[in-house]
Amino acid sequence: MVDNLSRKEILEKVGNFLSEDKFHQIATVNPEFILEAQNNSEFKNILNSCALNVADGFGIRCAFWRYGWHLKTRMAGADLMQEILKIAEQKNLKIFLAINKDGLSSFEEISAVILKKYPDLRIEGMNLDKNTIHCSLLTDPCILFCNFGAPHQEIFLNSQKDAKIRLAMGVGGSFDFLTKKIRRAPVFMRRIGLEWLWRVAQSQTWEFKKKRLKRIWKAVVVFPIKVILTP
Repeated sequence: MVDNLSRKEILEKVGNFLSEDKFHQIATVNPEFILEAQNNSEFKNILNSCALNVADGFGIRCAFWRYGWHLKTRMAGADLMQEILKIAEQKNLKIFLAINKDGLSSFEEISAVILKKYPDLRIEGMNLDKNTIHCSLLTDPCILFCNFGAPHQEIFLNSQKDAKIRLAMGVGGSFDFLTKKIRRAPVFMRRIGLEWLWRVAQSQTWEFKKKRLKRIWKAVVVFPIKVILTP
């Protein structure tokens, strides 16, 4: 389910995807993805059919260690998205942003920030309900980003595979890092797998803390136990 590639190999694949006139879906897989896929056959099938599954999350590296494998690299969705934006600007490729209308950042805010950094990009998009199963984008984007969160974003992206899209990727909370609605953890915390602690510390409301803690419980407790107990 997870492709064991170096950063260079990942970016080479992205470049190849963008030169091919067909649909490619990328998923940045973390422990929550693995747990969700075990109980959601549709999500599992979509991940298994993705052109590229990138390791995202310290727990994935630990799982590789558990089975005696060396993970070449783990690349966060936020970092991969930035690399794709750079390539898109260089190649003059159109991007469509499918934005969760109930998220922290709106399409207008996100597109403004992206264009400030990549002024030559062509961007279209809209604010959508995250439970949207299918929506005609009314455009011909080359690259499609969606921030509905898993598994909603992967299901939505997969519904667009008959459109003229070369690359589609779910980005979760990456747009909120761009707009600075959420501050990203320092590099050293990301490297040692403590980004979750940073995110909890930033939670401003108890409701948000509870939601975040539920996700952390799965990633930090449930997933490692399953990895340890699985032969």
